[in-house]
Parts: sequence; structure tokens; C-alpha cells
Amino acid sequence: MKPLQISAETAIKLAEKLKVPIEQIMHMPQHILIQKLAQLEKENKSEE
Repeated sequence: MKPLQISAETAIKLAEKLKVPIEQIMHMPQHILIQKLAQLEKENKSEE
């Protein structure tokens, strides 16, 4: 499996938002990362 095609800045921001180490972000399968981002978005909308 190849690493995600995202910039270092993006990976750092995702790691902070998801509260996981940056290494975990870089090795996370893309479909799981997309799931987590969708979950974050849902949580943000429910807080508003």
C-alpha cells in the first residue's frame, strides 16, 4: 500500500484534529481517513 498523497501540512492538521500521531495519519488507508473526516464534519455540524 502506498502512502497517502497529502502534503506534510495537511497531515499535521489532520493529526491535530483527529488527535492521533502523524505517523498513523500517513499510514492510514485512504478510505478510513475519509470516514474519519466525514465523522469530524458531522460532529462539527452538530455543535453549531
